[in-house]
Order: sequence, then C-alpha cells, then structure tokens
Amino acid sequence: MSDRVHPETDPGQPLAYQIRVRGHLGQQWADWFGGVTIKLEENGDTLLTSPVDQAALHGLLKKVRDLGMPLISVNRVGFGHPHASDAE
Repeated sequence: MSDRVHPETDPGQPLAYQIRVRGHLGQQWADWFGGVTIKLEENGDTLLTSPVDQAALHGLLKKVRDLGMPLISVNRVGFGHPHASDAE
C-alpha cells in the first residue's frame, strides 16, 4: 500500500473550489466566508474561490444558503490553488 496522498480521492485534502452565486457580495463578506476570494462578475454574479476540504465546502454552501442568494454552480478548479482560473 502506498503512503502517497491522492487529493482527488481523499476527501480530507483541500481542493480549490469556485462557488458562483447570483448577485454581488462586497469584499467585507470575505471574513464571514472564512477568507475566500470574492470576484464580482460583470453579469451580476459573484464568484467565491477557496481551497477547502469537503467539510469546509459544505460549510461555505450553508453560508450561501443562509444569505438566501441563488446558487448557480460549484466547480473544482484545482488542488489548493484558489486563483486557478485567474489566468483565463
């Protein structure tokens, strides 16, 4: 058996996720969301990006629910690289 950790199969390893919600959130919400990167999109959506494990991802989704903002999508964008899509 290998001692190597495989982030793609180990739910305890942080992956970078982007959560897209409808509406704009100000940067003051970054602390409430646990230091996520907040990017306001021109189309009126907000993109929340953060390296998180599965438990923290579910916590972020609960916070989105608690705000009452419509959830558009959740996408894995890499392994612990919160700015993985900034190069686009």
